[in-house]
Amino acid sequence: MKRLILLLTSSVFCTISFAQPYPFQDTKLSEDQRIRNLISLMTLDEKLSCLSTRISIPRLGVTGTHTIEGLHGLAYSGPANWAVKGPKASPTTTFPQAYGLAQTWDPELIMKVADWEATEARYLAQNERFKSAGLIVFAPNADLGRDIRWGRTEECFGEDPFLNAGMVTAYVKGLQGNHPVYWKTASLMKHFLANSNENNRSYNSSDFDDRLFREYYSYTFWKGVADGGSQCFMAAYNKYNGIPCTVHPVLRNITMNDWGLRGIICTDGGAYRQLLATHAYYPSLDVAAAECIKAGITVFLDNYMAPLKEALSKGLVTEKEIDEAIYGNLRVLLKLGLLDNSDSNPYSNIGIADTVAPWRKKEAGELVREVTRKSIVLLKNDNMILPLKKENIKSVAVIGPSANKVISDWYSGTPPYSISIKDGIKNALGENVAFRFAMSNKADSAVIAARESDVAIVCVGNHPISYGLAWGQNHVASDGREDVDRQAISLEQEDLVKLVMKANPRTILIIVSSFPYAINWSKENIPALLHVTQSSQELGNAVADAIFGKESPAGRLVQTWITSIDQLPPILDYNIRNGRTYMYDKNPPLFPFGYGLTYTTFNYSGLKLSRKTLSEGQTVDINFTVTNTGNYDSDEVTQLYVSYPGSKVERPLKQLRGFKRIHVNKGESISVTLTLNSEDLKYWDAGSNKWILESGEINFFIGPSSAEARLKGEIQVR
Repeated sequence: MKRLILLLTSSVFCTISFAQPYPFQDTKLSEDQRIRNLISLMTLDEKLSCLSTRISIPRLGVTGTHTIEGLHGLAYSGPANWAVKGPKASPTTTFPQAYGLAQTWDPELIMKVADWEATEARYLAQNERFKSAGLIVFAPNADLGRDIRWGRTEECFGEDPFLNAGMVTAYVKGLQGNHPVYWKTASLMKHFLANSNENNRSYNSSDFDDRLFREYYSYTFWKGVADGGSQCFMAAYNKYNGIPCTVHPVLRNITMNDWGLRGIICTDGGAYRQLLATHAYYPSLDVAAAECIKAGITVFLDNYMAPLKEALSKGLVTEKEIDEAIYGNLRVLLKLGLLDNSDSNPYSNIGIADTVAPWRKKEAGELVREVTRKSIVLLKNDNMILPLKKENIKSVAVIGPSANKVISDWYSGTPPYSISIKDGIKNALGENVAFRFAMSNKADSAVIAARESDVAIVCVGNHPISYGLAWGQNHVASDGREDVDRQAISLEQEDLVKLVMKANPRTILIIVSSFPYAINWSKENIPALLHVTQSSQELGNAVADAIFGKESPAGRLVQTWITSIDQLPPILDYNIRNGRTYMYDKNPPLFPFGYGLTYTTFNYSGLKLSRKTLSEGQTVDINFTVTNTGNYDSDEVTQLYVSYPGSKVERPLKQLRGFKRIHVNKGESISVTLTLNSEDLKYWDAGSNKWILESGEINFFIGPSSAEARLKGEIQVR
């Protein structure tokens, strides 16, 4: 969404004060009774106003709330100026990009991230100093990263639907809390559906069959609703099978009627008017407005009022249909506790009883540092060059354009502080180690610094917002951002890496990026490689922790890193069976999905199954032992993959169906159980319009990545 549109999302939140009692305030009544009563008291103009991002009815004492971005921390201010400029703008705790959050493979930790973000939203909405943030949070992004060229890869949780579903569900639960009645904030997922190319997004069509709709593209949204409890999402700009997502029948037929969603379905910024301007789908704005309401849209992110009133006057849409549209919006207010003053709402005192801003608390930095550290992926470590032992080092050179800055992306807020990799390493080294820094190789500065040091650490990567350029433009072809896809996957800065490596064979490469690169030369020649994503306020400290062995890195990749761009199908080909993702790509990867090393070694043994046959509604517990056989305490990410050798329909080559991040001290063993659910072995049958559990043999393997089977077995499905 563009800044011009989404400046509407800044909000004003006031303490609830009702002039007189109404039935909708009575918590003893059912949700439906309360909402229906409120609707009955509203004028038509009030109803129409509640189709905007400011859902409120001042005359009835309902001041309501607004929306706010929150992909990896609350985006209140930041590069996009999400907050209104002035004294009420505020810093917020800033975590790694969503892509990095996923690389932790730790849903419980991600739930803590979202919970912290929700606390800050409540604080900003309810603290006397601010009272200015929204409680409807645009997060998580449930789109799938099916192509590494997608400009918004940084916002997603990777290419796999099962992993994504786990992360999406965790993020939703963290945002909304665990109270049986009230939500801490409302999670509004984006962007439904199949929105994973930026160029031409306002008029292109993402085309695929019903099986891919159910098994891949809508799967994460479904789980976000069914398992996470989200009742809100944003429709995408693009078409799906020729129909704009903003007015697609699946909004009502599937998400509402099938999944049971009863909350907010909003347009993306400008998408309503794009129904005419780019899609050319309707003859006029009044028709478009009416059709949005009929399709299931409940909130417009651009100017809709005059055309919708005209549609009402012409009978293109009825007041009853408006009532049904705002029902979900008002239900969200009810779940947030904005229709009553109940003492049982545990979130209503945040920012009132506690007056220390969350982002100023020590726990905030500690959580960010932990998450960032756990997101780091060790891609290569020849001869155990890492971790570096400070007592054996007299001098270190830190080199590269990504070393001296922490870059906020378009959906970031403003962090209260930030630690660059340069500063994190320098602080960790102390005073007894000589420290050299070179941003680039101007006047041979990088080469000289590397040559004169015991070890060289090169930091390169992308720039997520390309400062100084217009919307939809990047400095280099391999960069991507909203409204522009990557045109290359090679790393221009790899030339700097080559020069440093020639000057000092003890070179460590840190790739600070929002997506994969085809770093074939570096993989072949550089002794140690790590990947970390952008924007974390604790970036430098976390990287230093990993490099010097305070904690073994154990993150895992969430997309396949390939060797050449010509291995990718056309970016507008949404049929992933045509060789896309680890599930269907037969090319040897540069680094496979789920891959990541640690500073130790693990042995997998003792495979046991709770049953060898599986039927409808059953599960099988797959138990095994993981032993740390190396010299470092470390996490390990155990992964379960299945395949279908005798299937009568086309199935993935392999498919993630279980994972668990564990910690094992050196010399110790841990018993691990991964549960395989019969529901997760089904495929969608378009003919019968239902999920089918196919009888026959299921092969599985367990290991540390999609390309490494440590234990193998089979299960018979009956």
